[in-house]
Amino acid sequence: MNLELIEKVTGYLGELYPDHDITQLTDQCLAAMEITEAGSVSKGREDYWSCEEIVLITYADSITSESRTPLETLRYFADQYLAGRISTIHILPFFPYSSDDGFSVIDYSVVNQSHGDWDQIEAIGENFKLMGDVVLNHCSARSLWFENFKEGRNPGKDFFITVKPDAALQEVVRPRTTDLLRPTRTTLGEVFVWCTFSHDQVDLNFKNPVVLIEFLKIIRRYLEHRISWFRLDAVGFLWKELGTSCINLPNTHLIIKLIRLLVENRSEDAIIITETNVPNLENLSYFGDQDEAHLIYNFSLPPLLINTLITGDATQLKRWMMTMPSAKLGNAYFNFLASHDGVGLRPVEGLLSTAELKNLTDTMVEFGGRLSYRATQSETDQPYEINITLWDALAGTDKQGKDDFQFDRYICAHAILLAFEGIPAIYIHSLLATKNDHSRVENTGNLRSINRHIWDQDELELYLGNQESHHRKVLVRLLELIQTRKQQKAFHPNATMFTLNLGPGLLGFWRLSLDREQKIFAIFNISKEKRTLPMETLNLTIEQRWIDLISGVEFIDRSRTLELDPYDFHWIGNQN
Repeated sequence: MNLELIEKVTGYLGELYPDHDITQLTDQCLAAMEITEAGSVSKGREDYWSCEEIVLITYADSITSESRTPLETLRYFADQYLAGRISTIHILPFFPYSSDDGFSVIDYSVVNQSHGDWDQIEAIGENFKLMGDVVLNHCSARSLWFENFKEGRNPGKDFFITVKPDAALQEVVRPRTTDLLRPTRTTLGEVFVWCTFSHDQVDLNFKNPVVLIEFLKIIRRYLEHRISWFRLDAVGFLWKELGTSCINLPNTHLIIKLIRLLVENRSEDAIIITETNVPNLENLSYFGDQDEAHLIYNFSLPPLLINTLITGDATQLKRWMMTMPSAKLGNAYFNFLASHDGVGLRPVEGLLSTAELKNLTDTMVEFGGRLSYRATQSETDQPYEINITLWDALAGTDKQGKDDFQFDRYICAHAILLAFEGIPAIYIHSLLATKNDHSRVENTGNLRSINRHIWDQDELELYLGNQESHHRKVLVRLLELIQTRKQQKAFHPNATMFTLNLGPGLLGFWRLSLDREQKIFAIFNISKEKRTLPMETLNLTIEQRWIDLISGVEFIDRSRTLELDPYDFHWIGNQN
């Protein structure tokens, strides 16, 4: 066994568990991952991805049919519509669960029978890379682990966090308004169990190294079933210390470092993605020193871009863009506009003013959205996220309400996403332009259900076969843009991005390929007013041809003025 690897694993474990037998813990961690060969300490790669990397986010049962299991239906849809376009499919939790549409896991070892089985997961992995959720902060209150905890049996006896109701919990940061502690009857009497999210989602105690070892075994099982991208769900809440905020603590970062080290030594293709819906600077910390997450969710992008397109003013978006550091090779931003969750508002703390935030939330409510809140130390709860589909979020503007530019605004948003530095990820309900599902909210009582519609395959096929359907129009247009993006070296996730100052009504940035050969000026009218831009504003050098990569139109007269209709855009690239 590689001595340097053992030394690093031992070092992390020694900091996390100073009162335990570290040599034994090291052996147990390596055994859990089945790392038995020489091993090596990862030096960090630079070729994890290319401009062809596009991710689809979906539930296993976002599309259902009577003749196939949901996973078989997902495979059929992906093979029919997405092959050659999408590179990676993120299948949201597909395990048996008790609530939160999969994020309250009962059993991490099996696939939910109503979705399919492991063979069907692997079948999707034949044509696409697979990304899976490691829901490691909490599990279901109906899990065997928690039942064993209540009965004082293993595994589970010491897997959960109990504190006294009068403990120092004032500083704890919460994403919910429910009570933090769950009264629970056990064989030893009543105890109070820590629940960051809901009383059906009981937090796991990572101060017990056995919990860590169990999750290493779970990750190894994922790898054995072709899953190589690992989304660490709600990982920022992982480690708790009384008297602190209990979020983003140093030991949380240590656990991520340890997981990455072990996973990379098991599989060189493994990717760690941290899901940390927190203010921007805290989110950036999860890159570590290129020894934590390979990818971090770019949580500030969705609310800032939606705000830009409903106000017609790119000022705040550009201000944020100019402060964002370029990700180092081997790291990248995971860019998205919508997901199974709502549009998080904590990531725009300090980026949008109170008045701007209220304008955004009021407009989203006007377009059919709902607001979720989180508990704070102030007398009033604070908005935590907006629950709305992206299609409805971009239905109009803040001052004039819904309008006839919804489709154009929607495609413009995705053209920005696809041109942005980082890896673009598109939620299946964004790809299909799904509307708000209010009836599902009423049925589940969960505001996030508004963007978790379940399509019947036959109904969906009718829409996608209808030339006039907005679902078809959006899907066709987005797949065209994706295909164009995949051919541009300057859209590599790590290609340089430089923000242009074109005034509040236009958004522009410049991308430069890693080999410095291709340059792209991405220009977007983010308003419903016609805009003009003198071509001489852009550095279109004379020794090369410049064309609109989308339309193929060549820009010969560089003294002309570029005219942009509402929500029009151009990807202007050089051609030798």
